[in-house]
Amino acid sequence: MATITAAMVKELRETTGAGMMDCKQALSENDGDMQAAIDWLRKKGLSKAAKKAGRVAAEGLIGALTDGNKGVLVEVNSETDFVARNDQFQGLVKMIAQVALKVGADVDAISAAPVGSATVANAVADAIATIGENMTLRRAASLEVANGVVGSYVHGAVVDGAGKLGVLVALESTGKTDELAVLARQIAMHVAAANPQSLDAATLDPEVVRREKDVLADKYRQQGKPEAMIEKIVESGLKTYYKEACLLDQAFIHDTGKSVAQAVKEAEGKVGAPIKLAAFVRYALGEGIEKQTTDFAAEVAAASGQK
Repeated sequence: MATITAAMVKELRETTGAGMMDCKQALSENDGDMQAAIDWLRKKGLSKAAKKAGRVAAEGLIGALTDGNKGVLVEVNSETDFVARNDQFQGLVKMIAQVALKVGADVDAISAAPVGSATVANAVADAIATIGENMTLRRAASLEVANGVVGSYVHGAVVDGAGKLGVLVALESTGKTDELAVLARQIAMHVAAANPQSLDAATLDPEVVRREKDVLADKYRQQGKPEAMIEKIVESGLKTYYKEACLLDQAFIHDTGKSVAQAVKEAEGKVGAPIKLAAFVRYALGEGIEKQTTDFAAEVAAASGQK
């Protein structure tokens, strides 16, 4: 039986894009014959993809796409950051964003949507088989306005429209769309940097507000403030909190001397009509996913049969 070396595994991986362990098995199954191993991987591709589905995918890319008055964000996860630099994976993310722009933000609907003679789900499975990592369309969001624009910003972009963090901002207005687009992008950049929790105080999660009130009240009780004063002090403290948590109340990063709401109001002169900041969405890659830590050196050693 042929000896399977690390160099052989590396060559097969570079040729096929398949996973390291898959390449080692393919060579073992075919007595080191490179061409036979390539054919074996092609034949086993889709069945292998299913076995990878249980592995944690917390890396990948956020894709953003806008078209005038609507826009979408999608998060497509992979197991490692290396895949985010893979042309096939980047193309997959862009294709999924294009589909989402047509069918909406429902993940099941996106997965079932046709692309050529297959579906998005088929395309993801094919990419898993070829690249050799588990991948998932984790979530999607869309914004649309009847009049106005939806702007986007991608931070840490590895390719146009896809990176580690994506933001959509919807502006309602009958004014000049070119000026609105500039403002929407500026606000999207602000959202990326400032990470607001809500649009305004009215849309903050009531439970979050309750907890903040409790924290402030306890803080002032410990300082010995009389109960009669605490309620007023807490209300004042909440206003400070709103300036930190609510987009419209935050200091605008492009001009910290004014709030985002004030910046929007001032822009109405250039736009030529009233502007309403209607909504925003911010996706940071992998937020909320418990990531696994891996020993890459150990993985390489295992693949080459070393101990």
